[in-house]
Amino acid sequence: MSRFTDRDRERIRTRLIEAGRELFEQFGFDRTRIRDVTEAVGIGTSTFYQFFDSKEALYVEVLLAERAELEERVAEAVTAADTPREEVRAFLSTLFAEVRSNPLISTLIVDGELRKLQDRIAAVEEDGEPIAPHAHESDLPYAERWAEIESIRYDDPELIDGLFVALLFTARARNAPIGTDSDAAAERVEDALIETIVDGLFVD
Repeated sequence: MSRFTDRDRERIRTRLIEAGRELFEQFGFDRTRIRDVTEAVGIGTSTFYQFFDSKEALYVEVLLAERAELEERVAEAVTAADTPREEVRAFLSTLFAEVRSNPLISTLIVDGELRKLQDRIAAVEEDGEPIAPHAHESDLPYAERWAEIESIRYDDPELIDGLFVALLFTARARNAPIGTDSDAAAERVEDALIETIVDGLFVD
């Protein structure tokens, strides 16, 4: 039987997620070991399994937390916009900044890592249920609403969603040998891409 009180359990679980986030962001999923996480928190490896069944389960929780924070930042940017055109521009600008600066957001959106992990974990559970709700929802909100706007060229939310994800791949070009050679140049390219997409997405 666990020797931890409910308060202790909540505190340790929160610390595990925080330590996991730092380690996954710095070293990536494959190079991060459960031992690294438990040492950062100051607990034993056996104690880890009182909170998470696997490293994958912890990673899912980290990505869910990252997605929640991203959705808040995107919602703030979109809500502050006055028109659908400005909404799309604010949405893409926020996503570019997040994908560029946060490896976890990059793997969450561009690689679809959260859905892959949830599917993998669900496949080995006895009842076959995902460990978190909305496992197959898009990581990019607003596409369905924008698809219903007459001034937007496309009425297929999956197409709009895919267009945005494809665009976000360019954020990675900043560190590629064939990419731009300075942050300022990269930001100019990103701004131009966003304006091109916005102009092409609207029919007026």
